Amino acid sequence: MKTELILLRHGETEWNALGLLQGHRDSPLSAEGLRQADALAARLSTLSFTALYSSDLGRALQTARRIAAKTGHEVHADARLRERGLGILEGLTREEANQRHPEIFGPYATNAPDYVVPGGESTSQRLGYAVECLGEVGSRHPGERVVVVTHGGVLSSFFRHSLGIPPNTPRAFSVLNACWNQFDYHQGAFRLVTWGDITHLRDDSLDDT
Repeated sequence: MKTELILLRHGETEWNALGLLQGHRDSPLSAEGLRQADALAARLSTLSFTALYSSDLGRALQTARRIAAKTGHEVHADARLRERGLGILEGLTREEANQRHPEIFGPYATNAPDYVVPGGESTSQRLGYAVECLGEVGSRHPGERVVVVTHGGVLSSFFRHSLGIPPNTPRAFSVLNACWNQFDYHQGAFRLVTWGDITHLRDDSLDDT
């Protein structure tokens, strides 16, 4: 039996609005992010699902808890759903990161999959954690629908992974705040069903930065 995985990106944060790289560092949801989280909660309140999982980072948990307040689910936090750790680049804009650390920003910006940012981790390391976690969730809930709150970088890598797109291929797709993405999990494989749905929002969200 397949498992339906609804993968959500957290609502907009204050750092998203400022264009700052977050990684494992955190900032709270902005006023717009709270609105987005509540819009996700309202949509999910009309849909039956079994379990609610989330990254353990504050912005994802804040989104998940607003959903849980509406749907009554317990939030199961898992560090494997975290955003990629960006180490020395965290808290900087892309422009600042490129100016201060060009030798680091270059391989980061080109999606070199095995490049470990000093103080952080590689895309492939973070993807491995996410795939492991989502595979376990899929196996734990056969024939059920599950909701997972995670991050833009995780979703971007997982999208490529599921479709067999090389990880260093330039991104030609959006990963919007509070976007709704459905994958089916069956016999150890993931299949994309819906990507980037924001019909629950009235206005466009900030793209992943």
